Amino acid sequence: MANPQELTAVQVLRAASEQLAELTGLRTEGISRLERTDAGWVAEAEVVEVARIPETMSVMGLYEVTLDPAGMLTGYRRVRRYERGRTDSR
Repeated sequence: MANPQELTAVQVLRAASEQLAELTGLRTEGISRLERTDAGWVAEAEVVEVARIPETMSVMGLYEVTLDPAGMLTGYRRVRRYERGRTDSR
C-alpha cells in the first residue's frame, strides 16, 4: 500500500504543468514523460512557445521539469524547440 503522503502520478502531472506555466507564462499542451527518481520526479512538458495560425506552424518547446517528492518544482530547462507540424527525427 502506498504511503498516504505520496503524490499520485496525476497530482505530479498537474503540479508540473501549473508551476511551469506560473514561472514561464507558457501553456502546457501535454506531458510526454513522467518518471519517479530518488530525488522526486522528472517530467517532460510540451508547451506552445509561439502560437501561429495555422496551429501546425506554432513553435513548441519541450521542457524537462524536476520536482521534489512533495511535487514542488526544483528546476526546469528547455530540451528542444520545434514546429508543431514537424515529425521527430530522433
